[in-house]
This record gives sequence, structure tokens and C-alpha cells, in this order.
Amino acid sequence: MISRLKIRFQPWPADGQPRPRSFTPRGIATRLFLTCWILFAMHTTTNIVREIYPAVALGDHLSFRVDEYAGLHPDLFELPGRGWYINSNPGASMIGAIPYAIFRPVIDFVVAKVNRGRRERGEVDPPAYNSPWPNARAFFQESWKRGFDVKLGLAAVVIQVFGMAPISAWGVTAMFWFLRRATGSVQAALWLSALYAFGTPVFFRTGFLNQNLLAGHIAFLGFYALWRPAPCFGWSPRMRTVAGGIAGGLCVLMDYTGVVLLAGLFIYAVCRPAEESRLHRGLWYIGGALLPLGLLFLYQWQSFGNPLYPAQYWMGSKAGSDIGYRGFGWPLPDQLVANLVDYRYGLFVSCPLLLLAFGAPWVRSRWKSLGTSEKLLLALVPVAVWLFSSSVAYSRLQFNTGVRYMTAGLPFLYILAVPMLLRLPLRAAWCLGVISVAQTWSMAMYRDVEVGWGALDPLVKTLTGGFALPALAAVSRISSPESLVGGVSPLPLYLLVAALLFGIWSTRFSGGKSEAA
Repeated sequence: MISRLKIRFQPWPADGQPRPRSFTPRGIATRLFLTCWILFAMHTTTNIVREIYPAVALGDHLSFRVDEYAGLHPDLFELPGRGWYINSNPGASMIGAIPYAIFRPVIDFVVAKVNRGRRERGEVDPPAYNSPWPNARAFFQESWKRGFDVKLGLAAVVIQVFGMAPISAWGVTAMFWFLRRATGSVQAALWLSALYAFGTPVFFRTGFLNQNLLAGHIAFLGFYALWRPAPCFGWSPRMRTVAGGIAGGLCVLMDYTGVVLLAGLFIYAVCRPAEESRLHRGLWYIGGALLPLGLLFLYQWQSFGNPLYPAQYWMGSKAGSDIGYRGFGWPLPDQLVANLVDYRYGLFVSCPLLLLAFGAPWVRSRWKSLGTSEKLLLALVPVAVWLFSSSVAYSRLQFNTGVRYMTAGLPFLYILAVPMLLRLPLRAAWCLGVISVAQTWSMAMYRDVEVGWGALDPLVKTLTGGFALPALAAVSRISSPESLVGGVSPLPLYLLVAALLFGIWSTRFSGGKSEAA
């Protein structure tokens, strides 16, 4: 099957043959990264998630306090005597603060100009925001009155385009290198990694800053660093173990769901075959993990006065917080089912392709580079994420945001599905891939899964309403004299991006010949 996945209209020769220098595996990986970055950025949203507020606060005054945004989001809470914070870990916000701080002068200039224009025109009431959701309308009106609507919207776009999008593109590129080593085929690795990017919830979740998907990407990069066949800049086994520990700690810094990823990588680092003793590997892993974990403890100490208690301990009563310890307890039977098959956010409803992972134990894989320890990690991490997320009462709130918690184990589950995909007849594999891309692309364009057909409703809207882009759709809902009102077509942008991607992949822009690596 791998050989049949070779591109029939190949812009480069088959494996082992001379090819343009820029179409060596490294050149293909670079093109894949740029393609993913561009398409992910193109489908950015203006959704103001809770992680945006500390990111903006960090960029504005180097503080995690979000006092000025009090009341704009239900996940912002006040700790008497200490100010307002978000009830989540700060890792995603710290990542988002970097691009926001870089572009802050431009954002401040635009915001000042817009607000000055409103004062000169005497505008005192916000324009109508034609959203079907009351909370969205109320948020827009309140943020407009405070002068934050343009600022937060631009911050969300900048953070997604220059933060979330390139990180997801980096995760896809790592998947390419993994599949290149595992399958032995550049072409198969390219098509399979592209399917991972645009045929799974990676595409949908990259639309805005999301800590769960970030944890999944980081965990996979940690696994790749620990994996012996992976080329990691000539690092020694000890450096690989430390890097794996740093990745595990970063997962927890993103979200406490990362605890299972931290544990999974630790078990793999200790149990995999290596020259050093298991004790030494464990100590080096823990040493690497303590770096980001120490940052998390420092954040909790500086924000809440205690380094050990998470933000959820200090927040007020929320829906589900009365279950177990602040909303965390034993796996909830209804949530175990819902996280997999709920029509709005179930993992296998959002991506039926991943059902192929259940066939992995019965399919003989020719991936000699994957041993027993690797296969166990790939299988156990998604199960652990599923059990953990089903133990969190807040996972029931996914109904209005789509699949979220389960994306932390997405890279591992996809790898399990690949051997089964390669065993399918070629036409069946292509058909399944096209269907998966169509569904995920529709979800990236029309992000509403709360009503109608749930996760399938965006596909219906695409078939009946045509192409769309979330940011343009949000702007078109604003009915004010200076806004773009209705009828904003995304087709010119699609054509521009298509031309750009053609230039990236065309051999006309490549150099001379060199032997394939």
C-alpha cells in the first residue's frame, strides 16, 4: 500500500532517484510546514478564549492579572486581595504573549485610531452584532463599551497566526519525519502527514489558542525526541531524555490534562531499551520536567500565594465544581461515552478516520523501528487522556466548542490508525481521506457544532452555503458604517493562497539536481 501512495503526478522522482535539491526530504518538510502554516492561519477565528486575556496582560504589563477584563468571560475569577485570574494553567497564554508583544505597537496604533474615530463621531452605543448566540452579543457590546473589541480581536488573530498556527505546522512536520522513518517512504509520509493536518481535528482546533492541542503537539515532540531512530540534532541519549522531560513538564504547564502525558513519557523514557540504567534515565527525565513544572509552581505561588494549589482550587463555584475535587473525580460513565461519540464533540464523530486505530492490534505492521515500548505508549496515552478527560466535569461544556479534551492524545491515536489505513484498498483509502478532509475543513470554516447535526452541521452548511472563513464571517456580523457588512466573499483570498501554494510546490522555483537523502 505504501508504494501505491506514491504521487502519480509526482513533481519529483521516486525514492532513491535524483530530484531537485529543494525536494529532498528536508525540502519537502519545509514546504509542508509553510503550507500548513498558511492554511491554518487562513482559517483563524476571532474567538476570545480565556487564555487570550493573560496573554494580552503579559504583553501589556508583564502580569498575569486580568483585572481590566473582569466580567468579560465566565472563567475569569477574583481572588480577594490578589486580583483577577483565569481558572487554567498559564502555558498557552505564555506562548500567545510572545507574538502579541511583538505586534503590540501596531495593535495599539490601530486601537487608538479606531477609538478616537468613535469619539469624534460621537458614538456612544455599540453597533448590533448579528450573532444567533446571546452570550456572543452581550460580550461584543460590553467589550465595545470598554474599548476592547478591536484590541481583543486583533490580539486573537495575531496569536493564532504567529503562535498557534506555526506550532501546529511544526507538529505536522514532526509527524512527517516520524512517518518518513517508520514507513521508509517520503511520498507516503507526505500524504499521511497532510491527512493528519487537514483530515483530523488538528485543523479545527488550530483556529484559536487551545491548550489541549498544544499539549498533544508537545507530547508528540517529546516522544519523537525520546524515540531512538529519530534524528535529533546529534543529541546524546541523555539530552534526549532531558528533552522528553521538558516536553512532559510543558504539557502540565499547558493544562493539568498534561499529567497523563507527563506520566506516559516518563514510563516510556524509563522502559525503552537504552544504554543508561533506568534509574539514571528517570532522574534525567525528572530533571528536565522540573524546569517547566517549576515555572508552573512559581506562577501559582506568585498569583495565588501557594505553589501547590491550582487555579481551580481558588475559583468560585462553577457548574460541575461540586463533583469530586473541584470538578475532578472518578470517570463519569456518561462522559466516557460522550467524549467518543457525542454528536457535537465526540472524537469519532468529529473524525471517523480515527476508528481505524482499533484495528491496530490485528494488523501486522512492517514498522521495524517501533518496538513494544513504542506501541504500548501509542496505545495507552489516548486511553489515559480519555479516562482523565472523562473524570473532569467541565468536559461536559464542550458542547458549544467542539472536540477539545481528546485532542491531547490525537497524534498518538493517528499513528495507530495509519497501519490500518495503509492496509485498505487504495480507492477506499483515498475515499476515506477525502471524506475526512471535507468534514474537518468544513468544521474549520463553519465552527458551530452546538445546533443542528452537531459536528456534521458544518459539512451541511458548506454544501449549501459554499466556502467561508471564520474571521470574515465575524466581521460581516457587525452592522456599523465603518465595517464590512454581509456578502464578504472569501474566494479572492482562496485564489491568492492557491497561487502561493502552487509557487511553494512547483519545481519551477527549485534549484539544481542532487541525490535524494
